Amino acid sequence: MFFRYIFLRKLPRGPELEKLADALGVSSFGLDVTIGAARRRDEAELQRRVLEMIRSHRDSLLWVIAVIVAFGSALSGCAALITVLWPHG
Repeated sequence: MFFRYIFLRKLPRGPELEKLADALGVSSFGLDVTIGAARRRDEAELQRRVLEMIRSHRDSLLWVIAVIVAFGSALSGCAALITVLWPHG
């Protein structure tokens, strides 16, 4: 689900931002701000949390890719070593 948001260029605003935050599982605790008699959500903080969640998902994905590449590199090294050490007769 989060794959389509990993390389998001521009964050949505308003209700779309709240939908994205809900989809990513971002906590909305402490976002309500009272200014005078009006209550509203702190959109800048919500954007920061959404960006942090997207960054976290992206880092996790890149870590998995790095492990897969390292494993492939180790297999390639083993194959090269076997090729060099195998008796040619």
